[in-house]
Amino acid sequence: MKLKAATAVVAALTLAACGSEQPKEVTAEVPHGYVEGAEEAAEAQSRLIVADTDTGAVRVVDLITEEVHEVGRVDGVRAVTGDGRFGYLTARDGTIRVIDSGSWMVDHGDHVHYYRAKVRDVGVAPGKQPLAAYSDPAVAALSYSDGTTTLLDRAALDKGAVTELGKITREPHAGVAIPYREHIIATVADAGKPLARGVRVHDRQGKAVAEIDQPCPELQGQAVTRRGVVFGCADGALLVTEKDGAFAGVKIPYPRSVTAQERATAFFHRPGGSTLAARAGESAVWSLDVGRRSWQYVETGPVAAVNAVGEGGPLLVLARDGKLRSFDGSGKEQTSVPLLTPEATAAEVPSIQVDSTRAYVNDPLSAEVYEIDYNDNLRRARTLKVGGKAGHIVETGR
Repeated sequence: MKLKAATAVVAALTLAACGSEQPKEVTAEVPHGYVEGAEEAAEAQSRLIVADTDTGAVRVVDLITEEVHEVGRVDGVRAVTGDGRFGYLTARDGTIRVIDSGSWMVDHGDHVHYYRAKVRDVGVAPGKQPLAAYSDPAVAALSYSDGTTTLLDRAALDKGAVTELGKITREPHAGVAIPYREHIIATVADAGKPLARGVRVHDRQGKAVAEIDQPCPELQGQAVTRRGVVFGCADGALLVTEKDGAFAGVKIPYPRSVTAQERATAFFHRPGGSTLAARAGESAVWSLDVGRRSWQYVETGPVAAVNAVGEGGPLLVLARDGKLRSFDGSGKEQTSVPLLTPEATAAEVPSIQVDSTRAYVNDPLSAEVYEIDYNDNLRRARTLKVGGKAGHIVETGR
């Protein structure tokens, strides 16, 4: 939506004994949802950030027009993570390149705004070896393996500049920090421990303001849902919520005793969804319904990738043999279709990206990404040619 520079001038000549009133100038209000330099759309403007692990070429694929935008190269790209608009690509030397996909959404709870803008290479972010990236309209949080988190000015990032707001420094550990409800939820660890033991609340400048009393031993894995922020713990999941400015944590325990190998240590889900999926060892998957605060253990066979549609949708599993499989809410298999070769799943980088109507699976050995209609027996709706090997992908605009 583009704002028209319009100014209304209202002239009123009032007869009075002391003379007349001067004309008043009234400036038009900025329309709700207006974003400078962006176009608002009526539907999601989904795009894929795709990185070629061989050449380092980075491309952005418009999922509406199928246009492929070349965005440069990242030497030896090893990983890609996204925050809904930006992609953070880790290079061979550990540095982080930030790519603006030009596609995002703003969720106001009772309604959503969708935007599209130009694709661009924003530049290099501070720090190395990022573990995670999360953002809200004000702050982008990049967490590193040394226990620190750099807070970036999201408004500046939107304009193409990397500007640091502050840092959160903790004991060295594999931690993460997540912007949530105008604060930052960050993990905390004891000295000498590689994993976190719980979380605390910081303000947007990085200052600690509250502690979540509920512990989360050996914290690994996290997800942001509309019902709160979820962290994986040795004894279940910790759900952190906020009400009237007060933050609280509640534990969602596993339904039974689990081994270290069976634990959920990385969560996957549809943005906005409250059903999470996680591997449960090599041959099973956990489904966590955050709303009902319940776990379900699903035996699937050897797993290469997993994701959850949520809200009555299927659990999606890419098997090691290359088949894509779907399971219903009871854990019963619904459909199985051949998709990749076993060699492609052995590459360790296929993923399942999910939005409100489709799923996207990359073939890391080819230049193809498969669009799957998960509501129609896993029908392959499109085969997207991305111009180079689809080594890593992340969807934006959701």
